[in-house]
Amino acid sequence: MNPPSPDWATVIDTAQHLSPAFLLHRRPYSNHALLVECYTPGEGRFPAIARGARGGKREGAALLQPFVPLLIRCSGRGEVRNINRYEAASAPVELRGRALYCGFYLNELIMRLTQRRDPHEQLFGVYVDTLKRLAGAALLEPVLRRFEVNMLDILGYGLLLDREADTDVPLEPDRRYHYLLEQGPVPAREGEPGAIRGATLLALHHQIDPDVEQLHEARWLLRHVLSHYLGSKPLKSRELFRSRTA
Repeated sequence: MNPPSPDWATVIDTAQHLSPAFLLHRRPYSNHALLVECYTPGEGRFPAIARGARGGKREGAALLQPFVPLLIRCSGRGEVRNINRYEAASAPVELRGRALYCGFYLNELIMRLTQRRDPHEQLFGVYVDTLKRLAGAALLEPVLRRFEVNMLDILGYGLLLDREADTDVPLEPDRRYHYLLEQGPVPAREGEPGAIRGATLLALHHQIDPDVEQLHEARWLLRHVLSHYLGSKPLKSRELFRSRTA
């Protein structure tokens, strides 16, 4: 399983010392500033203050939103840095309706599963690619499942999806398996509840869009695995999605 390589400009503009970035989160800070969580290919995520970004105190402040490709320059050596300059790298990624909630879900996964200043350039590229896919996708769930699998793989939690955990025997599409956390699939007995078809696991492994039944199984599997790493604290993006679509 090979996650896609970055297809966005991940090279720092050395002439201006500007780095590609997205904002994962933002909130008010003091009277006219924002405290933002920056996400870059070279440094991973880190907090920064954008002074004068509230109340129209700074030109271009409207750019400081999630899903806007940015070029930024920061200063400071402490935990929280200062954004000295920012500009749009390209047009915003247009996420509407359910796709917008999916974008917030991606941001929250990165916030919860990565450490600050722990760069994963490949994950940055996968994130950008996934935002673009969400913007143009008729079906959103296959896009999310692909991101989840790739993210786990890049962060060192990769799923075994093409062979049995104990025997290394290739999976059979028509056979059902139990997925053991941090191990992999093992054959399930006939009629045993909680089993997943080999075809579902293989579709995830080969990054083939699952069919309707496979999507249901894939959603259950990825939630089960992610819950193991996320802990008991629920994802706010899931709660928001349920409240807005109920």
